[in-house]
Amino acid sequence: MSAPAPRASVLFVCVHNAGRSQMGAAFLTHLAGRHVEVRSAGSAPAHTVNPAVVEAMKEVGIDISAQQPKILTTEAVRSSDVVITMGCGDTCPVFPGKRYLDWQLDDPAGQGVDAVRPVRDQIEQRVRGLLAELGIPGPASG
Repeated sequence: MSAPAPRASVLFVCVHNAGRSQMGAAFLTHLAGRHVEVRSAGSAPAHTVNPAVVEAMKEVGIDISAQQPKILTTEAVRSSDVVITMGCGDTCPVFPGKRYLDWQLDDPAGQGVDAVRPVRDQIEQRVRGLLAELGIPGPASG
């Protein structure tokens, strides 16, 4: 009896863990389900997720209102296969054998939902591309 294939583990990192990384984690969780272990964190986490980000995600049917920003830990990076940084610069620890991607995206901090929507849509496209690269099936289209 063969063991199931190990799940890929992806960590999304931005400074406040209140916007971009929360959207990335939410899209990946929504699209990949149990196929991927998803984490998000920030180098200087905010107290709450950006309300405009919560609203923008709600518009596409994803509720992140219960999420809380989390501090970036060395262990979170060490236990992830793919680390996606979104503007955290050099604050993210680097370990050999990890795949690092840097997604340059506008920071939605302090912006209204109109400014968040294009960032949300870019993140969704990049997450879908990442799923394809990793060979992970997305949700069945219906």
